[in-house]
Amino acid sequence: MRCIYNLLFTVAFWVSVPYYFWRMWRRGNWREGFEQRFGQFSAKTKQALTNRHVVWIHAVSVGEVNLCTQLIHALEPRLPNVKLVVSTTTATGMAELQKKLPSHIERIYFPIDRRRYVARALNVVHPEAVILVEAEIWPNFLWRIQDKGIPCFLVNARLSERSFRGYRRWSSLFRPLFAAFTAVGAQNEADAGRLRELGCLPERICVVGSLKFDAAVLSERRVLDVPGLLNQLGVPEGAILLVAGSTHAGEEVMLASMFLRLRRRFPSLFLILVPRHHERSKEVAAEVGGLGLKLVYRTNLQPSTRHAPGEVDCLLVNTTGELRQFYAQATVVYVGKSLGATGGQNPIEPGALGKAMVFGPHMENFESIAAEFVKREAAMQVRGEAELETALELLISDPGRRQRMGERAAEVVQENRGALERTLEMILEPLEQTELAPLLATKRVSASA
Repeated sequence: MRCIYNLLFTVAFWVSVPYYFWRMWRRGNWREGFEQRFGQFSAKTKQALTNRHVVWIHAVSVGEVNLCTQLIHALEPRLPNVKLVVSTTTATGMAELQKKLPSHIERIYFPIDRRRYVARALNVVHPEAVILVEAEIWPNFLWRIQDKGIPCFLVNARLSERSFRGYRRWSSLFRPLFAAFTAVGAQNEADAGRLRELGCLPERICVVGSLKFDAAVLSERRVLDVPGLLNQLGVPEGAILLVAGSTHAGEEVMLASMFLRLRRRFPSLFLILVPRHHERSKEVAAEVGGLGLKLVYRTNLQPSTRHAPGEVDCLLVNTTGELRQFYAQATVVYVGKSLGATGGQNPIEPGALGKAMVFGPHMENFESIAAEFVKREAAMQVRGEAELETALELLISDPGRRQRMGERAAEVVQENRGALERTLEMILEPLEQTELAPLLATKRVSASA
């Protein structure tokens, strides 16, 4: 099976190289860490990892990075003599790692899953344990660490029905990989069941809940003066703020059209768009501007910037890591990638902030979480554009309904906390049976400490 995978991956790799490089160029900063994707590291990185006991943590992109940082803060006191190395796949993920982690934690790009590149990376990092955040399964990487007998953990594991079907279709390839995990932390019983079907050993699966519930209530280190920014834009105090978070293609222009119609009834309505991928900002600006909306880029707001009331209709947030702080000021939240695309984005962040929120039918990536919010009347789920506009109008016009919905959402988040401590225990207990045992702190440290 390894030969077949590597043959197919090699063909796919060379076919997709032009698109891959074009996408990296389009997203910017493509040279940063470029050689690391091929398993090549600078002398400085090699020196930092020489003769060190290493635990390698991998987080695909921004969402996983946010979980990864809280896990690191919980792990560090228990692994005082271990070098933590964190990898990511995207430039936006790396930007978040640079912002949120101290310099003594090594940050690298994850290698492309070809045998040569994976072998190079592992020979430099030389981990004694590997932690993967969510279901990030790369066969060559996993085969290599399994061949070396390195403990490997899968944390905050979730599998949408679509992903499950994909893995099951190639079960002869993936079953041995899932079976070899040292421990797996599933978000819920449904995920645990799917993981068992894919080959994870039942005795190694723990249902720990979602780390996102814990991440959502952690204090924000960076403070952004959103009211000050709105004042610069001429938005009056008490204005109705519609924040659309982590939107994808097609959703921004849909929301902009709704905004124009809703503003006829609610003149103080102001729109804040936060695309999931900030490199789409020019595309979004062209589409939204084509409807007649006057917008300002977040990056164009300088301390001296001043706009008259009514001069700006929309703030387009073309930065990363600030969504939570815009959510905090929202009157109503739309959770993106749920109507115009599939999968859905994280509803827990606005929920933790006690915000009334609406999302579409496509919340596959947060299926059980979204269902819990809806069941508790802590969110509204709509089937299409017409229902979305009706829901937004209802929430905007009814402050009492908004408050009750927000309070229930905050309760849901609070009740589901604790996954971080359970995940920490799931990782540390097996490590106490490895060569890392003498390096562990002698006393368990609470993840909430």
